[in-house]
Amino acid sequence: MKIRLLLCTALLLAIFISYAQRPLTIACIGASITEGARLEDPVHHSYPGQLQGLLGKDYRVLNFGVSSATLLRKGDLSYWNTGAYKAALQSQPDIVFIDLGGNDSKLINRIHLNDMERDCRDLIHSFSALPSHPRIILLLPFPSFVKDTSQIWDPVIVSGIIPPIQRVAFEENMEVLDMHSLFVDKEARMPDKIHPDLDGTKIIAERLYAQVVQKTDKDYDLSGHLGLPVKISCFYGYRCASLTLQGRDCKFVSPKQAAPGHPWVWRARFWGVEPQADIALLERGFHIVYCDVVELFGNKEAIDRWDAWYRLLHTAGLASRVALEGMSRGAVYAFNWAAAHPDQVAAVYVDNPVLDLKSWPGGLGKLPAAGKELQQLRSDYGLTSDKALATFKGSPIDKTVAIVQGKYPILILCADADEAVAPEENTLLFEKKIRSLGGDITVIHKPGFRHHPHSLPNPAPIVDFIVGAYQERPAVE
Repeated sequence: MKIRLLLCTALLLAIFISYAQRPLTIACIGASITEGARLEDPVHHSYPGQLQGLLGKDYRVLNFGVSSATLLRKGDLSYWNTGAYKAALQSQPDIVFIDLGGNDSKLINRIHLNDMERDCRDLIHSFSALPSHPRIILLLPFPSFVKDTSQIWDPVIVSGIIPPIQRVAFEENMEVLDMHSLFVDKEARMPDKIHPDLDGTKIIAERLYAQVVQKTDKDYDLSGHLGLPVKISCFYGYRCASLTLQGRDCKFVSPKQAAPGHPWVWRARFWGVEPQADIALLERGFHIVYCDVVELFGNKEAIDRWDAWYRLLHTAGLASRVALEGMSRGAVYAFNWAAAHPDQVAAVYVDNPVLDLKSWPGGLGKLPAAGKELQQLRSDYGLTSDKALATFKGSPIDKTVAIVQGKYPILILCADADEAVAPEENTLLFEKKIRSLGGDITVIHKPGFRHHPHSLPNPAPIVDFIVGAYQERPAVE
């Protein structure tokens, strides 16, 4: 009896070890880009082939791409009806990448777009119901640069296909990668305007590789740690929680899985405007937060309200240092808080920033005063006379010594043709002062651009800056 028990135990142990050592199977579901169309060696040059090379022997990457396939069941070549779909299910994958939707933007398929959300959800369920219970990652469709409106048409991808996929990602709590923004500035990497070349597929493989191996804290839930009632909504596929703090609206968006250390980005103003950097950082495990202090122009009341928000979030587990993000006048809020709390800042990114309130809305520079905003500024700071405004010292441009003492890196995007906020009175003067004090500042110029749009179509430089800042200066708890 003991011998039999020992044999059974040894057999079970052998099975467990064998299972634990088996390669993880990754199923790449998609159309022609997945299949490797237009590449000389699709087996090795497609992004699944290159992903296999990056991951190595611990993974088995399978390519189930079918050229021209649609996500829609009623599409002209529905992926649902292909042998590749059946084979993908039979592979019992551990991870599934789903890259479908581009072909659904063709004129012949647009009449069925109302079914996109349902068909996307059903496709996810067909994989999530497998015994392997795979991790499922949705890829937003790549941009199309073709001019033929009857073919794969980018405006339809942006307005008719990406939003329903993001809604499904929110409702099903699926990971989602924004491949559209990643390639929106890479037309040169798509020789036929649709399919990436070898360098393009390398970019895809590297992004998917990073997502597969990304370290996470799967157990962290900011909402649970706060213990406050919140209202949940969808933020581009992510869970956005809204609440009221001291009579002001506050929000935070949670990643699907938090990065170790729980890094976060604090949007200072204009919630949801040009959100591509925020979305890309959510993919990487960052939280995105907001606290309404409109329109206090970074005065003491604004700082005090932000202090309360910071204490609440940090106590609930977010990192001790936060990356601040400010567009236009949002830069005033970001830098004024950073100057007051240098040890609590990981980095500051601002975009076409207001850095001197005398320049805007004050009208004491090259541009006229902004009437309504100037009146509010006077009220916020008690500036009862023109002389008080002229000698006002409450702007970031006046706090450069305190800002540099924080030793955090600064990134500024500057539209050189900005008609609303004069660069020479704000960004350029601020940069000069920061550099003279030995501060760490980078300015990316946008020649010919006006005040809008903010950010970059592909936010990679912003994302790399913020991620890199956290890597250089890990939060000290």
